Amino acid sequence: MKKALITLIAFLGMPLSILAYSNKVVLGGENIGIHIDTKGILIIGFYQVNGKILKGNPEIMIGDEIVKVNDKNVNTIDELTTEIEKNIVNNEVNLTIKRNDNLLSTTLPLEQVDGIYKTGLYVKDNITGIGTLTYIDPETKIYGALGHEVLESKTLKMVEVKTGSIFESNVTSIKKSTDGTAGEKNANFKFENTYGTINENTTNGIFGKWQKQIDTNTIEIAEPNEIKIGPAKIYTVLNGNEKKEYDINITSIQDYNDTKNMTFEIKDQELINKAGGIVQGMSGSPIVQNNKLIGAVTHVIVDHPTNGYAIFITTMLKKGDEINN
Repeated sequence: MKKALITLIAFLGMPLSILAYSNKVVLGGENIGIHIDTKGILIIGFYQVNGKILKGNPEIMIGDEIVKVNDKNVNTIDELTTEIEKNIVNNEVNLTIKRNDNLLSTTLPLEQVDGIYKTGLYVKDNITGIGTLTYIDPETKIYGALGHEVLESKTLKMVEVKTGSIFESNVTSIKKSTDGTAGEKNANFKFENTYGTINENTTNGIFGKWQKQIDTNTIEIAEPNEIKIGPAKIYTVLNGNEKKEYDINITSIQDYNDTKNMTFEIKDQELINKAGGIVQGMSGSPIVQNNKLIGAVTHVIVDHPTNGYAIFITTMLKKGDEINN
């Protein structure tokens, strides 16, 4: 049976010595809240207005981003609403949409309901969720988290960052993983306690600048050739803000793709009892072997949720350094 994979909310070229990041970092493992204001306004669905589905001409598709109304840039739903109201001609409006990096022009017909114009579009201009902090570089103050990209849940489209932040988030409960179904962390948010900015959302994780005081305790970075098949530990939060270590086994080491460099199996019975294995929200949980940081959790294998994939920490460090300098 083909193994199903689910991402948990997804470059080995240069040696560490010629990059700007440090060979020692602050170990993560803390649960974090994530908020991203998107570039453009993402279309996530359609609804009927007066018995019609309004998709424009040429047709608008789920996953498209609205970037202009009548050649005026729009970045928020409020701006979209304001510009539509100002630019209605013959019960329609001109939009510029972005699709796969291409800009397209379309005319969207509008319908009135009780004197109010309706677009028939479900749209979104921000994303909020949780994940796990992987590391903080004490020299550059660059942090990395998640180990994979943030996707919009309905379209599965990678989110482009206009602005964003990470902040305090405490785990309130765990929905356990079972064979065939990935569980998840449930958490509350403390938006006012911001930890840092989000500068970029990439296939290797989210990256930005840490804005709080940085711990002086650090851990060494392991190169991929130092990683061994066998025992290791992951660091994550299952209750409140209590970060704990849990036993795993590294089962293979490979360059499968950007975010699946290692496979591992959960061996810690406490983690299995509480979470059923790997759950959504563990993305970015750091992995330590022989007192060195080797990588981070990225995916759960849904058919066998005690098993998952991880990314090399050097891959994350290189990406964080590239986009923040």
